[in-house]
Amino acid sequence: MTDALAAPTRDVGRGWTAALSLANGAVWAGWFGPIQVLLALQAAEVAPGHKAAALAWVTGAGAAVSVVANPLFGALSDRTASRYGRRTPWIAAGALGGAAGLGVLAAADTLAVMITGWCLVQLALNAAFAALTAAVPDRVPRRQRGTVGGRLGAAQILGVLAGTGLATAAGGGPAGYLACAACAVLGVLPYLLLHRDLVLPRALRPPFGARAFAAGFLISPRAHPDLAWAWLTRFLINLGNSIALLYLLYYLRDVVRYPGDAEDGVLILTAVNSAALLATVVAAGAHSDRTGRRKPYVTGAGVLIAGSAALLACWPAWPGTLTAAALLGVGYGVFTSVDFALITDVLPAAADRGRDLGVVNIANSLPQVLAPALAAPVVTRLGGYPVLYSLAGALVLAGAAGVHRIRGVV
Repeated sequence: MTDALAAPTRDVGRGWTAALSLANGAVWAGWFGPIQVLLALQAAEVAPGHKAAALAWVTGAGAAVSVVANPLFGALSDRTASRYGRRTPWIAAGALGGAAGLGVLAAADTLAVMITGWCLVQLALNAAFAALTAAVPDRVPRRQRGTVGGRLGAAQILGVLAGTGLATAAGGGPAGYLACAACAVLGVLPYLLLHRDLVLPRALRPPFGARAFAAGFLISPRAHPDLAWAWLTRFLINLGNSIALLYLLYYLRDVVRYPGDAEDGVLILTAVNSAALLATVVAAGAHSDRTGRRKPYVTGAGVLIAGSAALLACWPAWPGTLTAAALLGVGYGVFTSVDFALITDVLPAAADRGRDLGVVNIANSLPQVLAPALAAPVVTRLGGYPVLYSLAGALVLAGAAGVHRIRGVV
């Protein structure tokens, strides 16, 4: 077995982790500058009378592309036998393609061009993200994966803030898109230029058959129960979290009756949540590595996240909402780092790490599609916000309980 397919045993250094984290954060900046600021502003210009519908079409099309692109490019990177390695070509091509898509958006003056540009961004940046994620089980031994996962989680949060800041500082519009494009490209350069990827010899690349390739994405829960339970755990916790956050603006305006603009209240809650997450995400991953345990951290994180939902259901006041935001940040910080390490610990085969992680990443994106369909009838017809947040908490607790069905980690 070559190094590209062997279980890693040598610790990675701080330089490698920092470069990978920077690249990861740059990809998230390329995503979230548009998501948080630019697409909404552009939709209002392109379709002033139907801006909400236009934004929904753009983001919905991009989400559909994202669900398919991540596992697809993960699987393609598994099979890449270039002299530059399995992952590096896709990181480079993904960053450049994402920048090109952002350039299309910068020039877009119709809804059709906006959709085309955003779908290209999602396609390309998911290629880069799938390859960056797969680099962790390729290179990082199990004893370091919590620490590395924590730093990647922190990089993602900082990437969201950087993308939002770049889009805002540039005043929105074309300059904002170009600033995010530059960030996506420049951020991956240190990893590409300073760190060599592991090379898969062509002789070990499996033969390509379209039917077998497509069938590989259907991972059997019976054959790989640990991966199936890990997927379900992530899916349920992310679904509960997405439901809890979806109508936060309306909750502040209609239930809490925040004294001021509800948008300002959401900004304050986001800052509190992000600070709490950043304070715990790295420390939790490192502590999990030192103890060699994963399940107790995921369970504890689920209890904290469910507790924040319970506060929103039972204490509909500004102090309760602030407390819930902080509690959610602590819980999600622990979950983000340790769950990532847990997932990489239960991947079935070294040859398919990228594909399998791509399938797992569907558990991040699918809840964002399902949350509105579940939440809307609850808020309007089935009990309102107390029931909504009780449902969110129950889903998270179910996910946290599912982690104990995993046998390959402790």
